[in-house]
Amino acid sequence: MPGKGEVVRNNVRRLRFDAAEMTQEQLGKLAGATRHTIMAIEAGKYDPSLLLAFRIARAFGKGVEDVFIFEGEQLPS
Repeated sequence: MPGKGEVVRNNVRRLRFDAAEMTQEQLGKLAGATRHTIMAIEAGKYDPSLLLAFRIARAFGKGVEDVFIFEGEQLPS
């Protein structure tokens, strides 16, 4: 779970529409999740596990960072 000042945003909805208007149900089946989970991820109400994030990215033929964007403070060098 992100800490204070950290947010995970995603491009799942846009990528679904770019993928011939894939439904939440179709993406869920490809990623091994329910439609409700996909809906919650798109709405920003749920952050997926690392495994599910990889499965979703793979369903689109993308890398995880193309689908999920971490916004927060930079770690010290």
